[in-house]
Amino acid sequence: MTFMIGHKFPSTTVNAVMADGSINDSFSATEYGKGGYTVVFFYPLDFTFVCPTEIVAFDKATKEFENRGCKVVGASVDSHFSHMAWRNTELLKGGIGPVSFPLISDLERKLSSELGIIAPGGVTYRASYLIDDKGIVRHMVINDLPLGRSVDEMLRMVDSLRFHEENGEVCPANWHEGEEAIQTTSESTGNYLAKKHGANKTSAA
Repeated sequence: MTFMIGHKFPSTTVNAVMADGSINDSFSATEYGKGGYTVVFFYPLDFTFVCPTEIVAFDKATKEFENRGCKVVGASVDSHFSHMAWRNTELLKGGIGPVSFPLISDLERKLSSELGIIAPGGVTYRASYLIDDKGIVRHMVINDLPLGRSVDEMLRMVDSLRFHEENGEVCPANWHEGEEAIQTTSESTGNYLAKKHGANKTSAA
């Protein structure tokens, strides 16, 4: 079965290097994030090129995620020894430093196989998942290997999910925290579009 939105994120246990540098040999992303939101992002390999830019970007935004009640978890098919070595390598030498979130070691590809995100060659695609407090995936995006992700967009998704759950309204295209949202009625959508794009605008689609 293809993994889709609305499914529970797998509870598969794997090794992980924790934020304090310790090893957890029975780490579950769903247990780690239980009771709040969790972002799990997979990257192809340690000691590569686009991957450290993403990991450092997530690390710099960790407090932003925490302020939204959201934990962050990185994951790849590397061993936990490789993760530890990468954390102990400075940025100027291609390392990531002591990042402030766990790094999963999916060496046996158990978790990535369940998710269906293994790319040719055995690494994973750049897959990102936003998991709610019940362990359900509410947002996912999968990039090909050369395409780095936007951490700002994941923060926007966390804001959107939280706003919807707290207020019941839905979030239109390009919505950001503090902006107008809409109710699930044609009238509300119409009024929003008229304000945003002009009352006399029509669409060919």
